[in-house]
Amino acid sequence: MTTGALQFLVLEGDGIGPEITAATLDALHAAAERFALRIAFSHADIGWAAHRAVGTTFPDAVFEKAKAADGVILGPVSHNEYPPRAEGGLNPSGELRKRLDLYANIRPARSREGFPPRCGVPVDLIVVRENTEGFYADRSMHVGPGEFMPTPDLALAMRKITRNGSTRIAEAAFKLARQRRRKVTCVHKANVLRVSDGLYLECTRAVAARYPDVAYEERLIDAMAALLVRDASQFDVIVTTNMYGDILSDEASEIAGSLGLAASLNAGSEHGVAQAQHGSAPDIAGRNIANPSSLIGSAAMLLAWLGQRRNHKALEEAAQAIEAALDRVIADPATRTPDMGGTLGTDAFAAAVAKAISR
Repeated sequence: MTTGALQFLVLEGDGIGPEITAATLDALHAAAERFALRIAFSHADIGWAAHRAVGTTFPDAVFEKAKAADGVILGPVSHNEYPPRAEGGLNPSGELRKRLDLYANIRPARSREGFPPRCGVPVDLIVVRENTEGFYADRSMHVGPGEFMPTPDLALAMRKITRNGSTRIAEAAFKLARQRRRKVTCVHKANVLRVSDGLYLECTRAVAARYPDVAYEERLIDAMAALLVRDASQFDVIVTTNMYGDILSDEASEIAGSLGLAASLNAGSEHGVAQAQHGSAPDIAGRNIANPSSLIGSAAMLLAWLGQRRNHKALEEAAQAIEAALDRVIADPATRTPDMGGTLGTDAFAAAVAKAISR
């Protein structure tokens, strides 16, 4: 158990990022006060603010701060609008995932009391998404992007699947399943991508054999998308490759209630980054109507992750208190943000969550 103050780096990002990170800090301050946690927060610019100041959306100095921190709170970024990489347009999320080796993207989809799921059946599952390889063009090559055009009429994309990457994400999924309902569903498309998904399946099956106490099944990605709509409650932990996990986790979160409620943790062997599942929503930026639940929940996941790693019970209790506070506030129609049919602004919602945490 650590005795010094936890060092958290706060990166507000673009769009609604500053508003929802401020709301998240309100929740963390309330939890720190209730559970006597020592957390020191430092701030650094990324995204458009950093590009205007120093010509890059992700300065090297910010990465060094992230590497030294105990945890990072990462606001959403508008990376699709950034200039080319040669002109300073780096995706801070992707850079952190690669350079800190945040190989596991843990994305829970859970229905909250009083806020009905989209498909009628309450959902409580977790998507464990491989985070550092796959079809994502910024993660498949040592030098240069994984997409290229040999001719003006031909575009190619490279997919990277490794034995190490597949094995360690499967291990993360099975360890997590042992803490839950002891069931893992592996999602793939090996009937078409026989080599790359074949390697991924081989590795996942080998890990499954080491966890005989955890039920194991396999589903094709297209069938899985349909099964989530039919009855997502049958699933516990879903493990899959990068792009499949990105898509399925958004689908599962929306089915559970709303993507705006979906938390997410990027975790590696040494570092953790809390990050909302949703984007930067520039169309509503500055209007005090954004729902900060996703990033608040992500910060709770970061506390729980640190608590487990460091045998720090108060961190785990603080995480549970934040989740319970979100449940209470979301369950009451009077304390919801507009996207959930309520009238509260971002700051008022954050105040309600902080008050619920402090009780």
